[in-house]
Amino acid sequence: MIATKSMPKQSMYDTVIKQFNKTADIIDLNPNIKKILEITNNEIVVHFPVKMDNGKVEIFTGYRVQHNNALGPYKGGLRYHPTVDVDAAKALAMWMTWKTSLAGLPYGGAKGGIQIDPRNYSDAELERITRRFTYALGENIGPEHDIPAPDVNTNAQTMAWIADTYMSTISTSERSQNQHVVTGKPVGSGGLEGRDRATGFGVYLTTKELVKSRGESLKDKTFIVQGFGNVGYWASKFLIEDGAKMIAVQDAHATLYNEEGISVEKLFEHSSPRKGSIQGFTEANEMNPEDFFGLECDILIPAALGNQITGDNAFKIKASIVAEGANGPTNEEGEAILLEKGITIIPDILCNSGGVIGSYFEWLQNRNGELWELDEVMQKLEKKLLQVFKKVEKEVEERKTDWRTAAYILAISRIETAYNQRGIFP
Repeated sequence: MIATKSMPKQSMYDTVIKQFNKTADIIDLNPNIKKILEITNNEIVVHFPVKMDNGKVEIFTGYRVQHNNALGPYKGGLRYHPTVDVDAAKALAMWMTWKTSLAGLPYGGAKGGIQIDPRNYSDAELERITRRFTYALGENIGPEHDIPAPDVNTNAQTMAWIADTYMSTISTSERSQNQHVVTGKPVGSGGLEGRDRATGFGVYLTTKELVKSRGESLKDKTFIVQGFGNVGYWASKFLIEDGAKMIAVQDAHATLYNEEGISVEKLFEHSSPRKGSIQGFTEANEMNPEDFFGLECDILIPAALGNQITGDNAFKIKASIVAEGANGPTNEEGEAILLEKGITIIPDILCNSGGVIGSYFEWLQNRNGELWELDEVMQKLEKKLLQVFKKVEKEVEERKTDWRTAAYILAISRIETAYNQRGIFP
């Protein structure tokens, strides 16, 4: 009997390329511009040594992929995760280009990170790893060139270390002018009030608007969340405040279910001292993780990693709305199944764009030497998100297409316009 190989799982990069090609065909994208956008500008790989707490030296590999900067400086997060590699960073960087373009921001797209599981390192080790990574990147980042932000397993503290390290390499007289080299910093270190909740707020608001467009409200709507990090927590918090009920939550360690509803605040209090793990929470029952996507609910929020909804599990989903809190959580096969079932997908480049919009506000605040209050930030954020949502909604209605296709058309068309107006050097 001849041994056969099973088909490899479609990568996130495969997914984003197929999404791009589909849109390029629909809008008849200029073939010269298509050639530019389907490749990345720069793919940076750095290897660097760090001394551990035990005195031994470990070598780490870090990545920064810069996809396109036609609209402005590269912008995108840094994640610390074992799955970080060049292909993943390329996909995520491309999605960032579409996301910033759709939001109407003066940014391009980038992504990167370090291939580690941060749970295996002390805070002191993570600080040294972060600072050494920043130094290794050198002039590949900068406040008017490439502006990192938090992502999976990185946070405000990570950004503070990066900012401090980067500014230490700048001449004394210019250090204060470089604070906006990263966004997502602690408020006391130049961060923006409300930046912590911006991504989750965007997930909540776009979901609310979609439900409202159907003549309904969030009151008594049930939702399930995959991932209870920053995005999952804040999205859940805002949804519950608006009358919805979280009945299940999943992370890498456990899957919890309670049809009566799970307290977001109690779960947060439980998980915070456990490096974010929800395992062991006593006010919900643990269930088989394989059954999570098949739960009866109104809204599913994938807010963990990419490639979670695939041809293998999409058929199980019973929610009428999938709100993509994560980047690239649905692959091509999974999406086809969901659309066939009549499920509306709020695409990542719209749904979770509150984060990069908040980052833009922080960047402006630092750049202009201003200080914005929380209420002002949230008003600005809501206004911007609603503008973008309405544009996509109009495109959906006029083209009679799905939300991702509509969002991609708007995003890529804006970049095409920039190239058409500027021309290509030389």
